[in-house]
Amino acid sequence: MVVYGIPNCDTVRRARTWLRAHALEHEFHDFKKAGVPAAALGAWVDALGWQALLNRQGSTWRQLDAGTQQAVVDARSAQALMRGHASLIRRPVVVWQDGELSVGFDAQAWAARLGAT
Repeated sequence: MVVYGIPNCDTVRRARTWLRAHALEHEFHDFKKAGVPAAALGAWVDALGWQALLNRQGSTWRQLDAGTQQAVVDARSAQALMRGHASLIRRPVVVWQDGELSVGFDAQAWAARLGAT
């Protein structure tokens, strides 16, 4: 399992704490240190949709000028912006053991998926 995100993100912290509490091993990919893997981002957009990945609620989005925000109209423009601003990717993105993808953290959904109690 690979968890992608930013270590100081509250949601990523909660997710990683939950994984440790349930003794579930995972690899952590830090966007700030290792960057956003371009091929992976394309696969995530294909699987989940750019709208699900683009975080329009956070401070990074709000700090963008209106023209930049309005220019995000499709997968290509969203990916270009997310590559340049890793904080715009909703977190965590998880590649599960079976290769499936998810974005965000929901303890109940994760417990059901992993059979954790």
